Amino acid sequence: MNQEKPAEGLEESQETTPTRRRRTIGGTTQSEDTGTTSHAEEPTARNRTRTLSGNVKASSPSTEDRPKRKRARSIGSRTGDSEPKQKPTSPPPTDNKPKVGDTRSPASNRDNDSNNEEKSSPKPARKRRRRGGKGRGGGTQQDDRQRSSKPVEAILDDDPVSLDSEQLERRRGRERKGRPVGRYQMLVHVHDGVTHIAVLEGRSLIEHYVSRPSDDVSEIHGNIYLGKVQNVLPGMEAAFVDIATPKNAVLYRGDVTYDRDDLDGDKTQPPAPKPKKPRSRLGRRQDDARIEDLLSAQQSILCQVTKNPIAHKGARLSTEVSLPGRFVVLVPNSDTYGISKRLSDKERRRLRNILDKVKPSAHGVIVRTAAQDVTAEEIERDVRRLLDQWQQINELASSAKAPSLLFREPELVVRVIREEFNRDYRGVIIDDPTLFQQVKGYMETVTPALADRIEFHDPKTETLPLFERYHVAEQLRKAVDQKVWLPSGGSLVIDHTEALTVIDVNTGKNVGKSNLEETVFRNNLEAAEEIAKQLRLRDIGGIIVIDFIDMEIKKNRDEVVSSFEKALARDKTRTQVSGISELGLVEMTRRRTGEGLLESLSSACEHCDGRGVELHQSVLKV
Repeated sequence: MNQEKPAEGLEESQETTPTRRRRTIGGTTQSEDTGTTSHAEEPTARNRTRTLSGNVKASSPSTEDRPKRKRARSIGSRTGDSEPKQKPTSPPPTDNKPKVGDTRSPASNRDNDSNNEEKSSPKPARKRRRRGGKGRGGGTQQDDRQRSSKPVEAILDDDPVSLDSEQLERRRGRERKGRPVGRYQMLVHVHDGVTHIAVLEGRSLIEHYVSRPSDDVSEIHGNIYLGKVQNVLPGMEAAFVDIATPKNAVLYRGDVTYDRDDLDGDKTQPPAPKPKKPRSRLGRRQDDARIEDLLSAQQSILCQVTKNPIAHKGARLSTEVSLPGRFVVLVPNSDTYGISKRLSDKERRRLRNILDKVKPSAHGVIVRTAAQDVTAEEIERDVRRLLDQWQQINELASSAKAPSLLFREPELVVRVIREEFNRDYRGVIIDDPTLFQQVKGYMETVTPALADRIEFHDPKTETLPLFERYHVAEQLRKAVDQKVWLPSGGSLVIDHTEALTVIDVNTGKNVGKSNLEETVFRNNLEAAEEIAKQLRLRDIGGIIVIDFIDMEIKKNRDEVVSSFEKALARDKTRTQVSGISELGLVEMTRRRTGEGLLESLSSACEHCDGRGVELHQSVLKV
């Protein structure tokens, strides 16, 4: 480039290189009397050169004069004289240092680089470096392994236990004319991916469960998670934990287990004595650890779901993990030791001797009612199976990243059969071939004496569907009605509210025979039996208020409450009943573990949003 002819040099560079814009910031430009521009610039001036990429076009009369019309733009500069600003010139070819604002190398550098590249061997293309930050899809192989890791499943298939003929005959159950006899029967119907489980007592429907495909959102009871604490609320004595569900789960202070040695403070003092009766959260002792001392935000904890999410409420958690089996329940990292109280004293002593030999030293074990008459080998196999599951959960928890699912409970059918099925059931009938093979194999593994009571109902060969044959469909429709009729003509009206469930008892068509007190008393006795049945069938939980018809005699009121409590004793769900008041009201609570039958079979109306009334828009517009 010729320094004496800067204009020609600009034209040549423009013909061979992309257009460059030069900005002079914070400095002044000086010109000589001859009109030429000096290459020397003030030391305080800052040069900013921007190179714009583009295709170079051939010179034309309009483009040849364009460099002459360019003027240097000075931003914030102040000049002492009144001389007009002159157009700046290109930097000298020897000045190859990068300037502020450069996005590409100067033209001269590109020319030199191009010549050097022609002489030297071509270099491989530079790989683009990807950042492995949050949400950018990066990460290590360990993160990929954590994402692809599957939760632990319950061990359902195992080698069947070998029993002699005498043991099989003793545990097979009662039979009549070669057919099994029992008080209960279980029917399993699968339709469009939804599984219906009906439990019959004789011919009456007493329990009904609805199970949808496992989505890890609504059917999560019993699952074990590695959760992350989001926030701790000392005023509520609870913490909200993220377990990868749409709503955070809640963990109350009473459901947190801890070791006193892990807490800060004086450990030389003896621990406080354990209370004889369970205390409510409001009756916590002053020396008990507070929840803010046990948990902190962003802390990872191992927890288990004890209650499914209901409506707008999240799931409920507990840090005391338990793994249920067919005959025992394993409580890891605990000293729990127990045997079901429903067994006889003689059977409890026999099971205690077996449990002393098979119980792990670091874990607790609870023997279930289904362990009646089982051998020591079966209990030992069940304990070993649960220990293998716990070891897999521990290994997954050590490599997983919170929040993540560690253990998933099996399908509802397997859980119900594991919890309920015994010699009192005359059979289980399933109309799905895949589910039948799964349940049949599970029963042959854990209880081979009752495996022959699992039957298959083939819809292709049978004339009636399974639920129609055993009159379940008709009883199911009545189970979701608001009004329930009593045998004598009275009725029950069941209403659900946000806080509680209200049941109203009416005489209806029952007019009695002798006097009003006797009529009301007999009607309330029938209502007490039917209410206990409806609570179990509809799976109603929470606070329940029952409005019995007023009775004048206190003896009659006490007898109604006694009959009601006796009917509730057949329900395996825990209940608590208070005495009847002078107004005939009975307040009770029933443990709620999930949504009820009505919620599982229905959805809120889109017009009234579940209120049951539709407002008149013409009146509201007034």
